[in-house]
Amino acid sequence: MDYNSFISAFMFAIMVFFACSSTSEKPPYSTFARDATQAPAETSYDYIIIGGGTSGCALAATLSQASKVLVLERGDLPYGIPSVNTINGFLETLADLGSTSASQTFVSTDGVINHRARVLGGGSALNAGFFTWASADFINKAGWDPQLVKESYEWVRKKVAFEPKVLAWQAAVKDGLLEAGVLPDNGFTYEHIYGTKVGGSIFDQNGKRHTAADLLEYAEPSNITVYLNATVHQILFEPNELRARGVLYVDMKGDKHMAILNEGSLMNEVILSAGTLGSPQLLMLSGIGPAEHLMGHGIKVLLDQPMVGQGLSDNPMNLVFVPSLEDVEISLIEVVGITRFGSFIEAASTHISLPLLQNFGLLSNQTTILDKIKSIIGQRFDLDLSGLNGGLILEKVTGPLSSGNLELVTTNPDENPKVTFNYFKEPGDLQTCVAGLETIVKVLESQPLSKFRDPLLSVQDLFALVVTLPLNLRPRHLNAPFDLEQYCKDTVMTIWHYHGGCQVDRVIDHNYKVIGVSALRVIDSSTLLNSPGTNPQATMMMLGRYMGIKMLRERSSIQKK
Repeated sequence: MDYNSFISAFMFAIMVFFACSSTSEKPPYSTFARDATQAPAETSYDYIIIGGGTSGCALAATLSQASKVLVLERGDLPYGIPSVNTINGFLETLADLGSTSASQTFVSTDGVINHRARVLGGGSALNAGFFTWASADFINKAGWDPQLVKESYEWVRKKVAFEPKVLAWQAAVKDGLLEAGVLPDNGFTYEHIYGTKVGGSIFDQNGKRHTAADLLEYAEPSNITVYLNATVHQILFEPNELRARGVLYVDMKGDKHMAILNEGSLMNEVILSAGTLGSPQLLMLSGIGPAEHLMGHGIKVLLDQPMVGQGLSDNPMNLVFVPSLEDVEISLIEVVGITRFGSFIEAASTHISLPLLQNFGLLSNQTTILDKIKSIIGQRFDLDLSGLNGGLILEKVTGPLSSGNLELVTTNPDENPKVTFNYFKEPGDLQTCVAGLETIVKVLESQPLSKFRDPLLSVQDLFALVVTLPLNLRPRHLNAPFDLEQYCKDTVMTIWHYHGGCQVDRVIDHNYKVIGVSALRVIDSSTLLNSPGTNPQATMMMLGRYMGIKMLRERSSIQKK
């Protein structure tokens, strides 16, 4: 390292040290987070971040250490939503179909029901809480600096991650995975390694959820502003060049506001962190995307970029429900078996409420559904059919290989785009699903699961129960409980790990800058080619911190010249 580089690095370290030594603020961040109705008609900042999700919160907290930062979040704070803040509220949050709910439901053209976040903290306010690193191979292929990745993961972990207390159902599945040959036993670890392990959780041991919004405790309060219920309608560009200069956003009353980049530095930027659906959607609404598609919606084309909205993937998930007379704990994802053939086997346990499924809009004929359930298991259990007590074992297909696309339906950013994932289009994904289900069968037949299973309910009975439940909108086939390929296709669900649409080397470069555009980056799950490991949330938070540090270092280096 030459002298100038050493001085630059030293000064950056001093700057970050003093920034981190400043007084932080605890949620709900009353000095810097407020409703967008309180925003001036026009304001200016060094960085404008669209989306306060898993990446956006980490990014904003980091950039605020040395720059003026604005976060525009289309949802509200998570702290005042009871169902978000407790493990018991997981299904209730997803079932909330209100116009301002934290979870916004959408159905892909594949007939699979899905959700996108509309709350500060993003998907970490909705998900099943599993917290785990990406594999070393994933980090290497992404071209990330391993040391900075490790430091960034640790920065996130200290604020939001915990070691779960493994109770009866989770322990039984863990032992069942080991008996089924998913070896070795890796104990508790955040690392992504082959075998069976207990991973971290963003639920603490009192069942309280800790979201990416908590990472704003790291922010410098005097340097950050968060406007809530702020829907960005368009990225604004300089009149004579393709350089982002700000954004147009609308508050809940319908009033328009502008946020403009401060003048005086070419380092100031607009950053899209609006997620897999939001980021490509906003690029298109702003004139960057497939020209023919944009013109069909009356949008002026600023850059014909046919790869915007392409490469969308959702990791298919299939599950087996094990109704039990034994009481099971309420738990979300804690135990995972990481196989060598590309399937991740995970466990949860709960009380599945059939009326709650009705709230999803899934039970159009509840009486018929209940009759079918009775015919399968009703005679074996003294069952209160208002709900089913039991455990879940699920498998997620890595990657996946299959992909689809995203298209605008209207020019209204509040409306969901049209999304196609093409589940199992590639035969390799179907083969992985079948292998994963075969492993689940071994777990179901293992000794540790025996105390939860009625021996007179066969594996096919358990599969038939899932086929009966209206967990998606896809057609069902009579042979599905007996044909694992058909079961994969008929009962496929989301595990909420969808990604793509603004991918590296297709829409953005390796510095996450939009190719062909100045002062505009995308930093979120839309940039991924594959989902990282068993759950992407830790990696998405890490990425926000990682890129924030890189951007501050770059800014510091330029300022020293």
